[in-house]
Amino acid sequence: MAQTAAKFQASKTEWDRIAETQEFRDLMVTKKVFIVPAFVFFVVYYSFLPVLVGYAPQFMSIKVIGEVNLAYLFALSRFFMAWTIAWLYVKAAGNFVPREQALTEGAPARQSV
Repeated sequence: MAQTAAKFQASKTEWDRIAETQEFRDLMVTKKVFIVPAFVFFVVYYSFLPVLVGYAPQFMSIKVIGEVNLAYLFALSRFFMAWTIAWLYVKAAGNFVPREQALTEGAPARQSV
């Protein structure tokens, strides 16, 4: 019976060995420290426009420059916010790459099929 169980047990892959290291777990925590708050901010910020337009239409229709109102400016700001979040992620990812390379340095090259 034990021999049958061993026969069907999958061997650990290099990925499994890397994923079990403390360095990998630390890297995942470091990434989560940036990604989770950025994601929450992104969702809240992007949800804010329809909420404000729905619940405060008089406020959002205040004219700022000619016919441009607050709703248009807020909608435009969402593009800049997306670019800003992307830039911040690229900057943060620059710290992730050396750590990722250090983790995978000893891993064998993946064979293409």
